[in-house]
Amino acid sequence: MELSALVGGAAAVCTTLAFIPQIIKIRKQGGKDLSYSMLFLYLAGVLFWLFYGLLLHAPEIIWANAVTALLVVIALGLKATQRA
Repeated sequence: MELSALVGGAAAVCTTLAFIPQIIKIRKQGGKDLSYSMLFLYLAGVLFWLFYGLLLHAPEIIWANAVTALLVVIALGLKATQRA
């Protein structure tokens, strides 16, 4: 495996997993500290990165941003429904 693929994979894992504690926090404490505009802007950026990865046929970019987009959608859903 090429070094660039290893670095890209490591970066993808780190940035994707970094969003999980936020979801846990929303689940436990509610999402009042997060703005919808930030979450939607973040989701837009992630979807643009996903599209970019698709254009380049770059698996690391594609899977990381697809999973992150799912996590952001989950965060949005939790924010809308959690009232802690």
